[in-house]
Amino acid sequence: MFQTFSGSSRRPRQVNLSGRNAGGGKNTNPSAAGSQHAIAHAQQERILRQREKDRLLAARNIQRVWRGYQTRRATKATWRRQWDILVKDGSRVQRQRDGQHVGQGNDVPETSQAWDDDQIRAQLRLLLRFLDLSSEDDLRRLDSFVVRLLEEAQHLSLTSSDKDWQSLLMRLGKVVLGILALRTSKLNSIQSLLSLLILLAHSFPEDVALISQRYYRVLSEVTERKGPSESFQGADTALLASCLLAPLQVLTSKTPDAYENLAWNYLITPDLPTSLGSLESLAAGLNYPLLIATLASSLRRKNYSEFDGQSEKEQLLWLLAYTIYVRRLAHGDGVTANRALEPDYLTVVGILLSALADDIGTRIDVEASSASLSDIQTAETLNGSGQRHRRTKLPLPPFVRNEILSLLDQRNITNLLGGIQNLVPDKAGGPPNQENKNDDAAMILAGYILTLLRIFPRRADDIRMWLYLGSSSATPVKSQDGGERVSALKFLWRATQNTELFKQISRDPRKSVDLIRSEGASNSGSQLGRPSSALGNGGKDREWRVILVFLELYSFVLKVIDDDEFFSGTPSITVKTSTQGSSWTRESVLPLGELKELTIFLKNLGFAMYWYASDIVGVTEPESGDELRNYFHNPAASTPLRQDKLGKRNQDVQALGIKGMTIDYVRGTVTGVLRMLYEREFLPRDHWLMPLRLDMEAFIPAVVMEEERRHSAQDEQDEDDEQDTEDFMYDGDADHDGLIGATHARQTRSIEARRMQQLRSTHKKYLELVSPRLEILQNMPYLIPFDTRVRIFREFVSVDQTRRRGGYRDPDHWRGVVMSTMEGRDALVKHHAKIGRDSVFEDAYNQFYPLGPGLKEPIQITFVDQFGTVEAGIDGGGVTKEFLTSVTQEAFSTSSGMNLFVENDQHLLYPNPAAVDERKDLLQQAGVSEGSPEWNEHMRDLLRRYEFLGRVIGKCMYEGILVNIAFAPFFLVKWALTGGAGSAAGETSYRANLNDLRDLDESLYQGLLQLKYYPGNVEDFALNFTITDTISTPNPDDPDGTSSSTRTITRELKPNGANIPVTNQNRLVYISYVARHRLQNQPRLQTNAFLRGLGEIIQPSWLSMFNQAELQTLIGGDASEIDVSDLRQHTSYGGVYVLGDDQQEHPSIRHFWEVMNAFSDSDRRKVLQFVTSTPRAPLLGFSQLNPLFSIRDAGDDQERLPSTSTCVNLLKLPRYTSATTLREKLLYAIHSGAGFDLS
Repeated sequence: MFQTFSGSSRRPRQVNLSGRNAGGGKNTNPSAAGSQHAIAHAQQERILRQREKDRLLAARNIQRVWRGYQTRRATKATWRRQWDILVKDGSRVQRQRDGQHVGQGNDVPETSQAWDDDQIRAQLRLLLRFLDLSSEDDLRRLDSFVVRLLEEAQHLSLTSSDKDWQSLLMRLGKVVLGILALRTSKLNSIQSLLSLLILLAHSFPEDVALISQRYYRVLSEVTERKGPSESFQGADTALLASCLLAPLQVLTSKTPDAYENLAWNYLITPDLPTSLGSLESLAAGLNYPLLIATLASSLRRKNYSEFDGQSEKEQLLWLLAYTIYVRRLAHGDGVTANRALEPDYLTVVGILLSALADDIGTRIDVEASSASLSDIQTAETLNGSGQRHRRTKLPLPPFVRNEILSLLDQRNITNLLGGIQNLVPDKAGGPPNQENKNDDAAMILAGYILTLLRIFPRRADDIRMWLYLGSSSATPVKSQDGGERVSALKFLWRATQNTELFKQISRDPRKSVDLIRSEGASNSGSQLGRPSSALGNGGKDREWRVILVFLELYSFVLKVIDDDEFFSGTPSITVKTSTQGSSWTRESVLPLGELKELTIFLKNLGFAMYWYASDIVGVTEPESGDELRNYFHNPAASTPLRQDKLGKRNQDVQALGIKGMTIDYVRGTVTGVLRMLYEREFLPRDHWLMPLRLDMEAFIPAVVMEEERRHSAQDEQDEDDEQDTEDFMYDGDADHDGLIGATHARQTRSIEARRMQQLRSTHKKYLELVSPRLEILQNMPYLIPFDTRVRIFREFVSVDQTRRRGGYRDPDHWRGVVMSTMEGRDALVKHHAKIGRDSVFEDAYNQFYPLGPGLKEPIQITFVDQFGTVEAGIDGGGVTKEFLTSVTQEAFSTSSGMNLFVENDQHLLYPNPAAVDERKDLLQQAGVSEGSPEWNEHMRDLLRRYEFLGRVIGKCMYEGILVNIAFAPFFLVKWALTGGAGSAAGETSYRANLNDLRDLDESLYQGLLQLKYYPGNVEDFALNFTITDTISTPNPDDPDGTSSSTRTITRELKPNGANIPVTNQNRLVYISYVARHRLQNQPRLQTNAFLRGLGEIIQPSWLSMFNQAELQTLIGGDASEIDVSDLRQHTSYGGVYVLGDDQQEHPSIRHFWEVMNAFSDSDRRKVLQFVTSTPRAPLLGFSQLNPLFSIRDAGDDQERLPSTSTCVNLLKLPRYTSATTLREKLLYAIHSGAGFDLS
């Protein structure tokens, strides 16, 4: 029963109008099932009927096609019979004419011709109708016809005026090209086909030029199929060369198209010298000027994206090599050496080198002869999106490598300016079109040189020197006053001044953002070469090339000119050839007025690249929260590397619109030149500041916040690195040779290591983008006033102390907190040391070296005498100061016998360059074998001592303790160049120059100047690229060790330097190599060790805020006059000298300040050194002296001298009753050094 609200139990009726089964598989409605079956049956019948129609239609189509095929086959068979009959008739006539009788009654008059035009045309029409390239019989018919046509060609009227002949023969030519492309290896009559192509090219040059793309592509295939094993010989080679040159012999309006297709379809064929036996016949027949002009025009229209594949790059490599070869052969080897490179040639080679720079750079050093499985290898790497791809390292083909290396010819680079010298006007202010030509020439030259520098970084100095000297030896420019030479530096400088980039950036640094940023080639379709324009897409990258090459050249010049030359610049772009007794460098330097313009441009550009870095790259804060670890951390090692926003933007952004150019390179070049100019000190300090762009009051707290953010982010990144290292190194023990899968495991770990390195690099880039103030402070510190930078430095130190000491900066409070734990008490033990008065440095080194960066924390010192008796005194900071000053006085004293540092003629200190060699000599004298554990330990001990000294100096700077030590400027420069963005570790970012050599060795400096200015032939001195180092070691026969013996070591300045003479052309490179050896290479280990220790206490980025003079001030204090009023304001008093409630000074104190005011500045400094051990005031005034300057009474004995406790900056002053007595006793004390005791 189915009860309802109505009370009826009748089942309701089920109605289904959809035709579907609503019963869940159960047929509940028979009528509905019948309807559905009928519909399905009708649909099935409709499908069957359609299939039948399709079958019938297909059958009719097949029949129609078959009938058509049969008809065409029969028709072609008829044509073939007709063609054979025509050929037989013609052959009989030919034999009849030659006196051979084939039958009766077939005499032909002797004057008749075998084949006339009509017969040949009829045969050719039939042949073109039935010719089947897959039929061997048809190919034989074609061969015979081509041979007969070539025999009768001289009797035929083959001219372009006969359109019918022209059409038939060009159709035949296309057929021949098709046959050559398909059946080259099976043809025995390739010579006749090539001869036919030559005939067509001579008869119809314009028509052949129109199909020249296919023409040269087929000939390339012919050449490749012939291959090295079947290379052309003798007549074949000459015939192929004639075929290649035939379309180019007759100059028409289409000839440039033919040359372009020759370049892009044939001159990309690999290994033509081997396939053809020689390229001379081909190169000799080319119109070189037309070829190079056409190729230059073509390259300017092409895009980089067309050559992304490896096969396309290989083709470009061969095109580049053939271009270089053709030019050399066109001009002759002997002539080319003294012939300027043409602008079009520079354009072609520059563009091709730029497109292939990465490929050439990685393969140029792989010798083909030594290419083995280790050289030709495939490695898995990660791309930007984290996907793995294979990178193959193959050697360049020998022919390609040799041709590319020929670009590094001194004479070729020297003569670069020769092609543009005639464009230089005799007088300033030439016509506008003349200036445009100069600018275009400069852009072409710049693009070529910049690419050479990119591909051959190891030869960069040679390239710069050859370019720099090229103008001095090139053909003189004729003027009214006589011959003149063009200065390459001034020419590029003038071109730089004329660029729109220079003008816009000099006016407003904000303009740099859009001018620097350029979307990648994949998005913007960057062209290989563009015509010059204002500042559209076409001209901007070319102007940047001019600017960058000028900066590259000028950075080289700044390294080899001294201050006298630097300040002697003249504005003229040309130099009289008759100038005698004047160095070319002196004539080429820029005038100071124009250098001011340059500094404004570089200052604005450098500022924009750091201040607006995020706008240039287009990176914003991560979306996943404030924590950087959420942005950069990859939780699973097995997960492919996620491409974050920064990585993606770095791929899209192409610096300056130049392929392969990076923002880091541009910034490094700009800031490097700017720093070298700043160090010349030829402009007032205010010139370098940017008050309109930087608010100093807001700058300090903002930059401290950026430093805190960077430090926190770095800590988080370090934690992530440690975790990632544990994640993928847990199975390191499983990697054993011989185990299955061991190679795969090594590859996996290698890829993971690269992934982590990529993460760290991306993390560093992001921190640079979000910390513009820090970047400016570290890379362009001269934009910030010195006093502001000192305040920032002290703020950085204060924040670091607070962070390391848990918020307790005061040493006593920190010790109290640390003492509350067992671990803390153990740590305090390590920070306490007993120091003997007669072995301060050795005791300090032995007890405090293991602390490492822990030396930043407060230390406790107990002095003991030679008997071990502890001296009286409580270390409230004063004993620590005395300890540090004592260590520095002993270690840096040249008379202490440690010999770690030496001094120059001005008594300025620098690491002993011979220290490592001297230690090796001592070990050899002691019989220690080189490379043994004992030997290595002694060498490490020497470097550890330098490292410890670096920590000691860092500790003094960290605690604000001034020490009376003066370092050589060239040594301090290395401190300042260790923390800038992009700089390498240690001192590698330092670049030695001739001017710095003066601070090391005045006699060597003067000798190099004489060599530089020598007017004759410097080969008279018989110098080569070697240098002699003098090593001094104690005499083992002298028991006192007071005498020493010396020996010399000759070292090469460059590979095979002993066989390279110093000439007038390479003397500047020799000078720069000598400076590099003396200033950089010889003391490298010692300097790096010292800087490593210094960097453990003072972050290198903090040091980079100062130049060498400012660092010396930071170490030893301000060298300006002593401000007595400031000293009096910040002096504390003890004993009876303490100020009372009335704030009245004791009479003896008033006498003291009266005497101090009357003293000269020299005597004031002696008083300051008497009390504090340093004669200079702190940078920010005496309020920063730690501890403060103090005066305490020392009794009322009028005969007693004043005494001091320098450890606490305390003057013990007896209560003298008169100013005269006080002055007399004080002068005696400060000049005799008497009265020191310990408080």
